[in-house]
Amino acid sequence: MKILVIRFSSIGDIVLTTPVVRCLKTQLDDAEIHYATKPNFKVLFEENPYIDKMHYLTGGIGEFIAGLRKENFDCIIDLQHNLRTTLIKTALGVKSYSFHKLNWKKWLLVHLKINQMPDVHIVDRYLETAKKLGVKNDSLGLDYFIPAKDVVPLNWLPETHRQGYVAYVVGAQHATKKLPLNRMIELCAKINRPIVLLGGKEDASNGEHISSYFETKKSAEVQSNNGASNTIIYNACGKYNLNQSASLVKQARVVFAHDTGLMHVAAAFKKEVYSIWGNTVPAFGMYPYRTRYTSLENNHLSCRPCSKIGYKKCPKGHFKCMNENPFDFYLS
Repeated sequence: MKILVIRFSSIGDIVLTTPVVRCLKTQLDDAEIHYATKPNFKVLFEENPYIDKMHYLTGGIGEFIAGLRKENFDCIIDLQHNLRTTLIKTALGVKSYSFHKLNWKKWLLVHLKINQMPDVHIVDRYLETAKKLGVKNDSLGLDYFIPAKDVVPLNWLPETHRQGYVAYVVGAQHATKKLPLNRMIELCAKINRPIVLLGGKEDASNGEHISSYFETKKSAEVQSNNGASNTIIYNACGKYNLNQSASLVKQARVVFAHDTGLMHVAAAFKKEVYSIWGNTVPAFGMYPYRTRYTSLENNHLSCRPCSKIGYKKCPKGHFKCMNENPFDFYLS
């Protein structure tokens, strides 16, 4: 059976589809699994042993469909379920199964604060899409495969971090999904361990501010003969590609992360995760999957969630979801 799985975005969502791919490949006889996505997510599939062929949307939708039509698929598993994927399914004209996005229930939660969302992780909802093919959840969690060339040796890190470190993913796609800089500094102080900061080039400036703060603080502590804190920062933001960042996540003792892709990568490696929530909430079903985790969130606000995705700034102006996040955790 030749099966096309479709998910065009984004990093976290694609990582969350990996159990579907694995279960299709391992549970169906002679299954040939193809995956359709955008070319900028190619790195997520380089080493995945459960995918036989990739299809990248690089041009117009008509050209893309023409290429897919030549494959003569038996079935489509649509894990995106939007206008574009509907056009693809209609054009290919084969049996398809589509993920139910529950948009109206999300709307109720965001706009009326009425929670009708099922208490089911989105991964399990993805797997429901393939249920009619006889596929069951194998309970093995998420997959993430790092190419050998992208495994980061510990000797690339400062000596202070080679005996163990905490990874803190400071980035997020939307501003309202990440802590403001002063609260990032406060969180790092409370972690009180060697920390590797992870994020893209757009996060490098925040990383430098955090690093400089603790360098200055440590120098002052030494000069005053006070007991120095254990917070030592290595700013890795923008210095590593996605797979290398995943390698650093894999080697961390624990991971702190906003609601973003590397949080799900951490779950794929069964890391203990401290997930930091701002304008979004775990009730959307995208909390760390099948790994130990603690949610750090302000549950005393009538305005949360204000979006299922995020904004450039807080619609209310106060940003209490992050400014008053209690950081209720203790690292042993």
